[in-house]
Amino acid sequence: MRIPPVLALSVVVLYAFGYPLGALGVAAMSPFLLLFLRFAISGVLMLGLVRATGRRVPKGADLGHAVVVGLLAQATQFLGCYLGLQAGVPAGVAALIIGVNPAVTTVVARVALRERLTASRSLAALLGLAAVVTACWSTVPMLAHAGAGIGFTLIGLAGIAVGGVYQQRFCRDVDPTAGNAIGMVVAAVPAGALVVLFGADVTDPVRGALVLVLMVLLSSMTATTLYLRVIGIAGASGAAMLFAVIPAVSALFAFLMVGEAVHPGVLAGLVLGGAACVIASRGGRRAPAPDLAVDEPARRGAGAVRSDA
Repeated sequence: MRIPPVLALSVVVLYAFGYPLGALGVAAMSPFLLLFLRFAISGVLMLGLVRATGRRVPKGADLGHAVVVGLLAQATQFLGCYLGLQAGVPAGVAALIIGVNPAVTTVVARVALRERLTASRSLAALLGLAAVVTACWSTVPMLAHAGAGIGFTLIGLAGIAVGGVYQQRFCRDVDPTAGNAIGMVVAAVPAGALVVLFGADVTDPVRGALVLVLMVLLSSMTATTLYLRVIGIAGASGAAMLFAVIPAVSALFAFLMVGEAVHPGVLAGLVLGGAACVIASRGGRRAPAPDLAVDEPARRGAGAVRSDA
């Protein structure tokens, strides 16, 4: 199944906007305080939204799976990246590492879900990797001087890749909004622990409050929920392919928001990333593994009709 263009564009724009927005945020308050407030406020607001709209809150095994996704895709991804930044990893290097998500997710899905690695999928992953490296080319030399903190950033990359595959495998029946609400609440716990460990500091309350509002509404509540929806449509590999475009779009936002120079590689990365997404979408989504298809009717009831059938 192909990702609806409006949905794909929304995810790309909102995720890309979030990176320079985060840079503005950490200039106004300590990074782990920013993440803790983002997760906690988003989780509370989204739980209220779930209740108000009558969405089904996951229970039992589904609740446990939603917790795991929150710990991986939210807590591990963002806390890993921010720990890397805290340890001296340049922001451009962090963006480069996280941007490798399409290739890593393709490999994880191949191992964990036994997804067939078609020629088109392999080509899309390679083009996605080339797009990220091209868009972040100016930061590549910094890899040699990133230091031990690069390990934390790699943990962040593992979090979003494994979290996406886990979402596809175990959370197909979980409402994306409800699942995201659970994930945000869970992610606030380790973020709060890091606030206690590293302390909290606010240097610009007005800017910090404005950035926090935008991060909660646009990044946490909207972008993440839409990304979970994309995973439900196209699988983890298809959703991750959007990250082939995100670094280049993020660089354009950084130019508009904080005045960072736009390098020629950004435009080339945008073209390569777009090509990767097109090729991946033409490849389609592989049908669910037989064991999942067999278990589905028994779990939903003999008379149930799948919404995506």
